[in-house]
Amino acid sequence: MSMDFNIFMNDVVQRAREEMEQAGYEQLRTPEDVEKALGRKGTTLVMINSVCGCAGGVARPAAAHAIHYDKRPDHLVTVFAGQDKEATAKARSYFTDYPPSSPSFALLKDGKVCTMVERHEIEGHDPMSVVNKLQSYFDQYCDEV
Repeated sequence: MSMDFNIFMNDVVQRAREEMEQAGYEQLRTPEDVEKALGRKGTTLVMINSVCGCAGGVARPAAAHAIHYDKRPDHLVTVFAGQDKEATAKARSYFTDYPPSSPSFALLKDGKVCTMVERHEIEGHDPMSVVNKLQSYFDQYCDEV
């Protein structure tokens, strides 16, 4: 049973990764990947992915749809909480004013956090409300495409 569960979880994780890549997000799997990505000039949206239901049912769909907008971040990246632990810890080191939560989103400009959408703003909400919240932050912090 344990073996079957591990195979199932690996499949869930792989599908969650692919969903983000297909939406145009770069996977950050190491602390070095995170440093390089979050050190870039411009705006960066970081999606902290997870295997929970609110990630699959709300956060990942919102991540995919929010970027189809007049204003959007220059860079789209994702780290996978519980999977790429060191990369996630490195990303969270940039979000010092916010407690760790996953799924969540961080919007950075020139490596500094502008704002976050935390788990409590995702769980129990519908994808469109998260899309609207992200797009309102894009309006504030991002340039037109």
